[in-house]
Amino acid sequence: MSRDQVVIKRALISVSDKTGLVELGQALAARDVEILSTGGSAKMLADAGVPVREVADYTGFPEMMDGRVKTLHPKVHGGILALRDKTEHTDAMAAHDIGGIDLVVVNLYPFEETVAKGADFATCIENIDIGGPAMIRSAAKNHDFVTIVVDAGDYGAVITAINENDGATSLDLRRKLAAKAYARTGSYDAAIAGWFAEQQGDAFPDRLVVAGQRQEILRYGENPHQEAAFYTNSATRPGVATATQIQGKALSYNNLNDTDAAFELVSEFDPAAAPAVAIIKHANPCGVALGSNMREAYLNALACDPTSAFGGIIALNRPLDEITAKEISNIFTEVIIAPDADDAAREIIATKKNLRLLLTGGLPDPKAKGMTMKSLAGGYLLQTRDAGRVVDLDLKVVTKRPPTEAELADLQFAFTVAKHVKSNTIVYAKDRATVGVGAGQMSRIDAARIAARKAEDAAKEAGHPEPLTRGSVAASDAFFPFADGLITTAEAGVTAVIQPGGSMRDDEVIAAADEAGLAMVFTGMRHFRH
Repeated sequence: MSRDQVVIKRALISVSDKTGLVELGQALAARDVEILSTGGSAKMLADAGVPVREVADYTGFPEMMDGRVKTLHPKVHGGILALRDKTEHTDAMAAHDIGGIDLVVVNLYPFEETVAKGADFATCIENIDIGGPAMIRSAAKNHDFVTIVVDAGDYGAVITAINENDGATSLDLRRKLAAKAYARTGSYDAAIAGWFAEQQGDAFPDRLVVAGQRQEILRYGENPHQEAAFYTNSATRPGVATATQIQGKALSYNNLNDTDAAFELVSEFDPAAAPAVAIIKHANPCGVALGSNMREAYLNALACDPTSAFGGIIALNRPLDEITAKEISNIFTEVIIAPDADDAAREIIATKKNLRLLLTGGLPDPKAKGMTMKSLAGGYLLQTRDAGRVVDLDLKVVTKRPPTEAELADLQFAFTVAKHVKSNTIVYAKDRATVGVGAGQMSRIDAARIAARKAEDAAKEAGHPEPLTRGSVAASDAFFPFADGLITTAEAGVTAVIQPGGSMRDDEVIAAADEAGLAMVFTGMRHFRH
């Protein structure tokens, strides 16, 4: 046996998630490992015929205080932390009747699950594990001599190791498991810290603790020379992270990013009011529309920029139906995300083996509070999610002519879409469908020109005599700093404009709108998106 091999003679098992517990216990018992355990874990092992000794019997100290004190004892932590090659430590073990513990199997009280279920404060507090993290950290620190397991998914590796190595585990395996153990206690503490801060109404605590569970290693990042992985947190917000992938090849980094953008956008529109479809390319919408049915919404969204829609992401706010699935299957699409899909739609999409179909079971609440994070050199930027929404009462008419009822509906639609387009942006819309999108420009006038030009290109492709910007409305995500941007939208044929207002030259912009006969409303709210 190589020097790095440590034979497991005594194990301590105390788990909340008892998946695979009996199989592990049986494998250890077959190797004559003494098993110490507590509560439900001990009972489950004993009921399965696995010899087990209660920790209270081993320590000579009873479990007390509703189970808060059971493993916090020198015979437990001394047995875990002792350095077996240091005489001072082994002498202390002998003097105080402390036996070595070679394997610690612990998973923690289900704090995250308890919070997710909406439990009250006291219940959440009681589900904060103390003894578990202490044993995990002790075992991980002393991994030269102790094997620590915090995930039932690793039971198989331990069983294989002891069966192939005369009851021993290797240093390499123990180090891998120790690293995983510290990651688990770190994520556990992060969840507790985040919950506590939330309970105190502290959105930005002094120390930011972030944790995630790796879902998968991705083939690469935004580009092939970049490495990437996808992590999830404990949030239950419906979306790409919680969706079920019904079919299709694995999602890429860009697929995940774009799909999230698409679903967050389409969720702005109440499915009870109207079907909505958003088509996303490179995190920007190239077409968004409402319709009397899902097929109409999709076709109207597609008409905005059919060239860019090729290879795009399609998000729906209602279940995917057969007739819409047939239309979508006519062009190359990377991903479809929707709350659900009927059987006929699934059969149609199944003919496109690489097309990913993600079903979420619901829509995220666009008004819900939450946080977004962006990394930068040396730190992070943390902010609340842009949950701002504009309703009729928020709008201030600043021109001589107020918008008509139809214009007002289109203005609100366009401004909602603009919220999800990279700044600077101009969005043209008509009949609750985008007809031109200018995204991510350094100059607002350039965004207006690009959106108008895209509308012209789409008109030519569709054989229309003129672009749909004629008689449309325009939305700007931030104020017009000069009148030239607004004049450009007027030249494109808009009849009404919505913008935040707040420029030093608002009077100049308003005068230009009046001169052109436009209606214009101010929102008092901007939607920068970088």
